[in-house]
Amino acid sequence: MIYLDYAATTPMSDEALETFVTASKNYFGNERSLHDIGSNASLLLEACRKQLAEFIKASPASIYFTSGGTESNLIAIQTLLKSTKKVGKHILTTTLEHSSIGNYLQVLKEQGYEITYLPVTNNGNISLEQISNAIREDTILGIFQHVNSEIGAIQPIDEIANLFKRSNILLHCDCVQSFGKLEIDVSNSEISSISISSHKLYGPKGVGALYLNPKLTCQPIYPGTSHESGIRPGTVNVPAIASFVTAAGHLIKNRSEEQARYHRLKKLLKSQLQDVQHLVKFEGSDEECIPNIIGMRIIGLEGQFVMLECNRHQFAISTGSACAIGMQKPSETMLAIGRNQHEAKQFFRISIGKLTTEEDLKQFSSVLKLIINQNL
Repeated sequence: MIYLDYAATTPMSDEALETFVTASKNYFGNERSLHDIGSNASLLLEACRKQLAEFIKASPASIYFTSGGTESNLIAIQTLLKSTKKVGKHILTTTLEHSSIGNYLQVLKEQGYEITYLPVTNNGNISLEQISNAIREDTILGIFQHVNSEIGAIQPIDEIANLFKRSNILLHCDCVQSFGKLEIDVSNSEISSISISSHKLYGPKGVGALYLNPKLTCQPIYPGTSHESGIRPGTVNVPAIASFVTAAGHLIKNRSEEQARYHRLKKLLKSQLQDVQHLVKFEGSDEECIPNIIGMRIIGLEGQFVMLECNRHQFAISTGSACAIGMQKPSETMLAIGRNQHEAKQFFRISIGKLTTEEDLKQFSSVLKLIINQNL
C-alpha cells in the first residue's frame, strides 16, 4: 500500500528507531533517581532538552516534555489561563483548531469563559484586522494554530503575537503540523506557548513537547509535581524523548530541500489532474499553505467514498484530521472557509512525506481518474 497520510502520523525513521533501542538499553533509569543509572538518564534528558531548544532558538528551561500534541495543548491553555495577570474571561480563536483544543474550549465555555471564533478567508487564513477588531478589554488569551492539518493553511503567528502584546494578551500556538517543516524562532517572539508532537516527525508516538515563554511567570496546574519542573506529572520517557529529538534533528537538517521537493510533488499532482480540473478541486492556496498537506474535493462524490475506493486500490489517504474522524459530521475547516455542508462532505486529504515519490502521485492520479470515470 502507498501511504499518503503523513499528516495523521509518520513511520519512525531508522535513526529514531536505533536511538530508541539504544536508549532503552542503556538509559532506562528513572531520571529522578539519585543513583548513577538515574543520573545518566537525567543527563541524556537534559541533552535532549537543550537540543530541542536549539531547534526553535529557545532557552532549555522553557522546554517541557509531554505525551504529545494534545497534552501540550491542554497544559499550555490551562497554564496560561492560570498565569495571566490580566482580568477577564474572553478568548479569541478559530474553528480551524485541532479537536483537542476545540473540545476543551467547550469545557471552558461551561466554566464561564466567552469564546469568539473569528472568520477566515476562503484559503483558511486569518487576517490581523479581524483579530484587532475582535480584541476587547477582557480578552486574555488567543489560540491560533500555525498550520492547519486539513488544507495546510499557514497563520502569521509572530504578527499575531506582536499584536497581542500591545493589549497584554497571551498566545498559544499549535505547531504540531509546522515544526520541522517551517522555521520557528522564538528568540525574539512574543508567543506564549507552542505545542509539538513527535509522531508527526518520524519519531515515536506518545511523546511531544511544550514551549512556555520564559518571560512569563507560569503557575503549575499540578501542585507538588516534581517531574518537568512541576509542569507535568509522571515518570519521563527518556528513550522516547531521545528518539523524538533524533528524528526532529534529521528532519530539520533536510528541511529546505524536502520542502522544495514537496512543492514539486504538489505541482506534479496538479498537472496530472489537469484534464479533470472541472471535477477535482484543490483547497487552499499554494502561496499560503504548506505543500505537504493537500486538501481536495471531487465534485459529486463524498470524501469518505473516495477514501474507501482509494484504500481498495492500495492508497492510504484521509477524510481529515485523524483525531476528528468518526464524528460523522462535515469538516469544520471546510465550513470555516465557506464551503456548504454538501461540499464539506466531499473533502478528502492527502499528505506527502519523505518516502513519497513522483511515481506514487502519478499512480494516485490515475486511481482518482478511474474513480471518477466509474462513478460520475
